Formats: sequence, C-alpha cells, structure tokens
Amino acid sequence: IDSAVIYGFLTFLPFLLMEQGAAVESVGLAMALVFGGGAAGKFLCGVAAERVGIIRTAVLTILIKAAGILALLFLPLWAIFAVLPFLGIGLSGTSSVLYASVAEFVEPERHSRAFALFYTLGIGSGAVAPPVFGVLSDAAGVPVSLAALGLGATLMLPFCVMLAFATAPTARDKA
Repeated sequence: IDSAVIYGFLTFLPFLLMEQGAAVESVGLAMALVFGGGAAGKFLCGVAAERVGIIRTAVLTILIKAAGILALLFLPLWAIFAVLPFLGIGLSGTSSVLYASVAEFVEPERHSRAFALFYTLGIGSGAVAPPVFGVLSDAAGVPVSLAALGLGATLMLPFCVMLAFATAPTARDKA
C-alpha cells in the first residue's frame, strides 16, 4: 500500500500542479521539495522510531501522508509548495520505518525471505499503481486519483493496529 501511494503520488503531483497553473520549472522545484523532505524524513523518522516506537512512528507518518495529499487538493498553488517538504517526510518516513520493522518483527533466520517478500511486493505495487490510478484519472480526473491515493494511505492504519496487538507483551511475557 505504501509503495503504491508513493509511486502514484509522485506520478500525479506534476499533473495537479500544472492544472493549478504551475510552470514546468515550478514542477521541478515541487519535486525537489518532496524529495528534500523525504531525505529529512528518513533521518527524522529513524530517530522518532527509536524514541516512540516503530508502530507509533508509522501511524504518524501515514497520517501526515494522507492529510498532506488530501490537503493539496484544496490549497492554492503557493501553499502547496509550503506543504510539500512535510509531505515528503510522510512519504519517505513511512517506508523507512516499515523497512526497519521487517528486521524488528521477523525472526533472524527468516530475514532473507521476509525482506525478499517485502521488497518484491513493494516494487510490484509501485509499478502497478501509476497505470491503475491513471485509468481512474482518465475517467474522473487527477484530483479524484490523488484523493483516492490520500485515502488509500489510511488503509495501512489497520495493519499498524494489528501489528501493535500482535507484538504487545502479554502478562505471561512480563512474568
């Protein structure tokens, strides 16, 4: 889900900006702001995961990502540029935290298989998302595709809750 949202968003952001009247040069700046925020997000979310935990950090970055994508649909062009670095933090931060969770929650002897599955599914969904959301965009417009991506990001939240319950220490573990 995370990769699909990232790749879909990065594909359709330029179209949203151009619909809002952005020049081609501004689209390049917008992408730089997203990627710059993403680089900061990888660092910041690593620190946050160490302090407040992987699952809480993932939930926070998912909410930043979903809210940020949806906000772009209602903001004027100048405000979109102000939001993009923070959205980049949510986009890249989530994936960084999720990558770390594989090693954290999978037994060491199964790391190779778990990472192979994780990366294969992530890259596969990232490859499929742009054409799927492109069909939606052709039928209903770029804003509808971006709204679907923003709402789609929240589909990761139930998995975070399930993971929290699955990894919570029981009374037996504490004894």
